[in-house]
Amino acid sequence: MTELAVVQEQVQKRTSLNPLPRLLGRRRVLPGLGPTLGFTWIYLGALVLIPIGALFFQAARLSWAEAAAIVTAPRTAASLMLSFGAAFVAALANTLIGTLVAWVLARYKFAGRSALDAIVDLPFALPTSVAGIALTFVYSEHGWIGSLFAKVGLPIAFTRLGIVVALTFVGMPFVVRTVQPVIQEIDPQVEEAAASLGATKVQAFFRVILPLLGPAIGAGFALSFARAVGEYGSVLFIAGNMPMKTEIAPLLIVSKLEQFDYAGAAVIGASMLVVSLALLLTVQLFERQVEKRFGGDPS
Repeated sequence: MTELAVVQEQVQKRTSLNPLPRLLGRRRVLPGLGPTLGFTWIYLGALVLIPIGALFFQAARLSWAEAAAIVTAPRTAASLMLSFGAAFVAALANTLIGTLVAWVLARYKFAGRSALDAIVDLPFALPTSVAGIALTFVYSEHGWIGSLFAKVGLPIAFTRLGIVVALTFVGMPFVVRTVQPVIQEIDPQVEEAAASLGATKVQAFFRVILPLLGPAIGAGFALSFARAVGEYGSVLFIAGNMPMKTEIAPLLIVSKLEQFDYAGAAVIGASMLVVSLALLLTVQLFERQVEKRFGGDPS
C-alpha cells in the first residue's frame, strides 16, 4: 500500500469516529443569506438610506422654482463651484502625490519607512478642526511655510489656495491606501519581462505598470474627491470664510441652519449629493472601461 493510500485510510477512520464533519455538512454554523441580507438592509437603511431620504424629503417642501432660486443664487453658486472645484484640484494632486508615495512605500526598503507609513494615516486619526488650526498656523503669513510664499506675493491661508491645501491634506491617505496594495501585488518579473523586450523604465511604467494601477488610481481619486467635497472642519479656519470668495458649500449650509432655514440647507445639501453621485458614477464607469480594455473583471 502506498503512502497516499495509508493517509486516505487514516482520514476516513478519523472522520467515521468523529461525527462533527458530518454534522457541519448537514447544518450550517454561520447564518445564511436571509439573516445576513436582512441585517445588511437594516444597517444601511438606518445609517444611509433613511437619512438621505429625509434630506430629500425636507428639500421637497419647497417648489422647483424655490429650490432652483436657492441653488442658482450668486452666493450659493459661488460656494458650490468653490467646493467642487477645490475638491477636484485636491483630488488630482492627491492622485499624483499619493501614487508616488504608495510606490515608494511598496517598492523600496529604507530607514524610517515604518514612520513614513504611519504618517500617511495621520489625517485619518487627527480631528479635522485640529488639522485646520495646525494648517493655519503653518501656512499663514507668519507661519513657517506661509511666510515664504507671502514674500513672493502668494499668500496661502485665507485664500482658495489654502482651501486646496486643506483638502489635499485630508484626502491623500485614500489614494495611498488604495494604490499601495495593488503595487505590492504586481510581480517585479513583469518589469523584467518588459525590459528584456527592449522597453525602457519609463516605457515599462506607462505601458505595463500604469494600466494595472488604473482602476486603483481611479478608485483613490473618487474616494479623495468625495472626502474633500464634504470637508468642513479643516477648511473652516484656513479658508477665511468670505462669501463669494472663500466660502465653501458646507459652511453655507451651516449658516442656513443657524438661521433656521432648514429647507434651504436641505436643498443645497441635496444638490451637492446629486452632483457627487453623478461624478462618482462617472469615475466608476471609467474604471470599468479600463478593466475591460486591459482584461480585468468588469463585474
